[in-house]
Amino acid sequence: MELQITGKNIDISPPLRRYIERKLGKFDRHLPNIIESKIEIFEEETKSPQQHFGVQVTVDSNGTLLRGKGRGQDLFTAVDKVTEVMRRQIEHYKGKLYKKGRGSSPAKEEPGEEAEPAPSSRKVTKVKRFAIKPMSTSEAIDQMELLGHDFFLFLNAETEEINLLYRRRDNDYGLIEPELG
Repeated sequence: MELQITGKNIDISPPLRRYIERKLGKFDRHLPNIIESKIEIFEEETKSPQQHFGVQVTVDSNGTLLRGKGRGQDLFTAVDKVTEVMRRQIEHYKGKLYKKGRGSSPAKEEPGEEAEPAPSSRKVTKVKRFAIKPMSTSEAIDQMELLGHDFFLFLNAETEEINLLYRRRDNDYGLIEPELG
């Protein structure tokens, strides 16, 4: 498993890098098909000193993305928190795979580029591109939950059309199926 550790507004010291590798490098023991792990460390000015440092981890397991975020008063605390979040994510993901007896649902995100400014006051500030592979609605729900998002765009395997899955206020799900009009 490849660990990509990057710092945003912060330098990563060798002791911190070793600590991260020791804590987060164990995930491939629990989920052997991890291709890579991206770890982003950041420091933000916050009102609460307990939220000053943050760590975000994105794990790519054969196209299924697991993401977790942890914050703390120091970097080591933030790493410990995100480690626990990711451990729960992996257990949840493995439980779904074993319980339902099916493979993972691929949806690979790639970093996007910023778009040109729009002429109005509203503008697109980030563009993301990701590979879309056919999946069922239940697989799309699983992928959306694993990513922690409120919506998920996917290619419906049954209708062979792009669909948008979203979380409703009552915590159920809605599905948008486009029609040409």
